[in-house]
Amino acid sequence: MIKTDAYNLEVKSGTRNHKGYFVEDMTYKLVGIDKSGWALICQDNTTCHYVDPDCLQETSAL
Repeated sequence: MIKTDAYNLEVKSGTRNHKGYFVEDMTYKLVGIDKSGWALICQDNTTCHYVDPDCLQETSAL
């Protein structure tokens, strides 16, 4: 379960975006979840992906 105050998240290995392409395993910023159920995550100001929210996990503490 994702906490509502978590903004920096990782994707689970093997995650695909809404177009079916694999998403790189790294830390993303959660922008929000749209009405159709896709989570919008962004790597930076220009690279974003729509993914299944079940494929997100909180970043591990360092």
